[in-house]
Amino acid sequence: MALSIFDDRARPPEDADLARALKRSFVSWNQLKTKIAARFTPLSFDWQFAGKAYGWGMRLKHKKRAILYMTPREGHFLASFALGEKAVKAAHESDLSPAVLQQIDTAKKYAEGRGVRLEVRNGEDVRQVEMLAVIKMST
Repeated sequence: MALSIFDDRARPPEDADLARALKRSFVSWNQLKTKIAARFTPLSFDWQFAGKAYGWGMRLKHKKRAILYMTPREGHFLASFALGEKAVKAAHESDLSPAVLQQIDTAKKYAEGRGVRLEVRNGEDVRQVEMLAVIKMST
């Protein structure tokens, strides 16, 4: 099974599909998109099929820089970041929750940074992801 609940390469998800899959978290999906768009203009939302193992995900991009990726799952979604070490240091100097900081600290390191995936289910999760996006973009 793919990381995303949507794994049909021929059919990118539409809002009705997302609403059914995400259930109550669909509100959080839209809140996060709105909050990131308000902070980083211009912002593009691009659906990408990353392969059979990952399925469909949405990339939020400011100019040429990817801010985060949103991956729909059953009843929630993942917000994924590639964080450089400056962003990791800044995260530890912020008001992010201890749980988010632990996710960052245990994330696998890649050439482009630490690959952090956070589950988003509610407004507090949206707030944490928004804070992390601001930290990433400011470093």
